[in-house]
Amino acid sequence: MQQGIFGALIAAAVVALTACGTTGGDPQGKVLLVIGATGGTGEQVVTQALAQGYRVRALVRNEPRARDLLGDKVKLYVGDVRDPSSMASAFRGADYVISALGSNSRRDPENKPEVIDFGGTKSIAELAHAAGVRQLVIVSSMGVTDPNHPLNKLLDNIMAWKLRGEEAVRASGVRYTIVRPAGLSTEPGGTQGIHVTQGDPKDIVARIPRADVAAVCLAALGRRAAYDTTFEVMTDKQADRVDWDTLFGALHADGG
Repeated sequence: MQQGIFGALIAAAVVALTACGTTGGDPQGKVLLVIGATGGTGEQVVTQALAQGYRVRALVRNEPRARDLLGDKVKLYVGDVRDPSSMASAFRGADYVISALGSNSRRDPENKPEVIDFGGTKSIAELAHAAGVRQLVIVSSMGVTDPNHPLNKLLDNIMAWKLRGEEAVRASGVRYTIVRPAGLSTEPGGTQGIHVTQGDPKDIVARIPRADVAAVCLAALGRRAAYDTTFEVMTDKQADRVDWDTLFGALHADGG
């Protein structure tokens, strides 16, 4: 089978999640910047990160709404991914960044995939690299390599622009992890195992709770085996319990 993230399936692993997952390094006192924190997945990242002991920051556009949603334990930075200069201060002193950014052009015509999923992600990666962030985790999407994906027609080529965003992250020089979840759900996390693949396999219909995506993102932080990797995640009822090191240890680094 062909190696590489754009080839056929090259690796698979199965893991049963703990309630919130654990990070690869010691989270106590580490500064984590969350982008897209008021979205469904981002809010889960914030909740779990606080429980693990991170000092959490959030980049937000609407400070009052974010404060109501995220509470007073999160340090808020007001900025807009469409304006890189407005974001720079949020990155200074951050150890890690998790971006659960996503466009929604139906709700806001200015939030087009080209601007958010590509342009915003590119700016995030460049700012993270310039600030010396230890690791950037990006939430992308399963199916981005399929030019005929139905969401491209429905949502302004969203998958194609997400793929361009991934490519910008890889070219930025920052240490990264790209997580491609299957269809997102709001079901409780930690109730099923997680199936992990590489190569963006086609013709797979699967789902995963947002809480489990957040757990995977946090577990990747500080874990060397997750550095410079891209992988897909989905739920699996038949999972056997393995630890995070085993899960991430099965991955191939991009270009490897």
